[in-house]
Formats: sequence, structure tokens, C-alpha cells
Amino acid sequence: MNTPFAKKALRLAGLAATTILALMPASQARQQSAGPNLNVAGNEMEERMELSNMDALGDKDEVAAYQKFSTAEEVSKKIELGSKFLQKYPKSPLAERVDVGLMNAYHSQQDWKDCYQSANAALALQPDDVDVLTTVGWTIPHVYNPSDSDADQELNTAETYAKHAIEVLAKMPKPTGMNSAEFAAAKQKRALQAHSALGLVYFRRDDYDNSAKELEQSTKGNPNPDPTDLFVLGSDLQNLGRYGEASAAYGGCSQIAGPLQNQCKQNADLTKAQAQSRAK
Repeated sequence: MNTPFAKKALRLAGLAATTILALMPASQARQQSAGPNLNVAGNEMEERMELSNMDALGDKDEVAAYQKFSTAEEVSKKIELGSKFLQKYPKSPLAERVDVGLMNAYHSQQDWKDCYQSANAALALQPDDVDVLTTVGWTIPHVYNPSDSDADQELNTAETYAKHAIEVLAKMPKPTGMNSAEFAAAKQKRALQAHSALGLVYFRRDDYDNSAKELEQSTKGNPNPDPTDLFVLGSDLQNLGRYGEASAAYGGCSQIAGPLQNQCKQNADLTKAQAQSRAK
């Protein structure tokens, strides 16, 4: 099917998916970046145990400063306290945790430049921090602006982070204090997010085949698939001429309440018609 209508539909599918990515990053990125800390330095449960014995992590003033930072609820105050902590205790064993906390604080404000800088600082101290790798790897292709001077490098960074996260997860032993079910669920959450990140990176590069392969991994068997993943997967498959599969992906997206639901329903009907036309 190579009619002007079909070509226009493919262009519109790609444009719509790109527009959706630009409109949806902040809330979804915050939702997906929340979850168990899986960094190799210590998972969330181990961190709680370590924090119960803070004397081993620094002097009393340092520990007090960290606790004040970690319990701050107002974002601007948290950023202020975190910045002061790093200035005063740059070699602290708690510095990586402060960097991660700052990354999340800047992320909540959609301050991407400082978010990425804090993430890079955290990874310089702990290169295998899966939470940081997946959070930033996932965020970059969602907030990506092709007119940025370093746009291509940003996508390269996201790809590197997501791939490294998958490598780390594959080799990660179960931490002490986390049962097997919790560990498997936490690993799956981050693996799905990493594959989602790669799918969106490849979509941004118009590499629809590799994008579809990654997004199929992030959505297949996922009880709570990301509607954006399903939408972009539908666009990938539509661009590849796999209309029946595209209709199924859009159909899955159309079952999830939200801003994509109506567009997914329309696209599901369109690609279903395209599949039927091809079959004639």
C-alpha cells in the first residue's frame, strides 16, 4: 500500500508520536523513576539499615546535615541543603546519595540541565547506579529537542545509560534484606524502563525496526504498560508496514485512560483498515 494517503498517514503517525513525547515527559518520568533503589552500593532496604547506623558514615555534623537534606520536603530547600552539603563534604561517603537526591529534585522541577549534571556526578561515584542510569536514560528521549546543539550526544548518552543498566541488572546478585519476589519485581521494573528508553531513543532517530524491538520488550507481558510506549510502538509498526500489529499496539493504548486514549483509538481503526486493504 503505497498511496499518497498511506504516505500521509505514516508521516502523521510519526509526527503525532513525536508531539506526544514532547507533551508527556514530566509526570510520567516522575512516576516511572520512583521505586526501589537497586544501585550496587546498596538497595533501599540496605540503605535503611545503614542509615540506622549513621556513625559509620561520617562525623555527627555531616550525618546531621545529610539527614536534614534527606528529610526536606520543599524542593527548593532540598536543593539548597544538598548543594551546601556537597560544598562542605565533597568526599563524604554520602555524596552519591545527595547527588541522586538532587537529580530527583531537579527532575521534579523539569530542570534538565541540573538534573543531568547531578546524575553525572552520582555516576562518577557509582557508575552502576541503576536508578540513575534508567531515570536519565528514560528522561532524555522524552524531553529531547532536536534543535539543541548537543541533541545527538544526548541521545547517545541515553542509549549508553540504558544499555549499561540492562548489563548491570543481568549480573546483579540479590541484595541482603530483599526477598526473591521483591528483587525480581524491582529488576523487572528497571529493565522495562531501560528497554522503553532505548525504544524511544531509536524512534527519535527514525530507526523504527530497533525501536519496535525494544518497545515490544517494554510492553509485552507488562501488566501496566506505558501508553506512550504502546503509542510509539504502534507508530513504529505502522511505518514498517506491519499494520495488523500496529492496530493491536494502538488498541492496547486505547484501553488506557488518559490523553492518548482517543488518538490511539483513531489510529487503531486506521491501521486496521490498512491491514484489511492490504489483505484484499
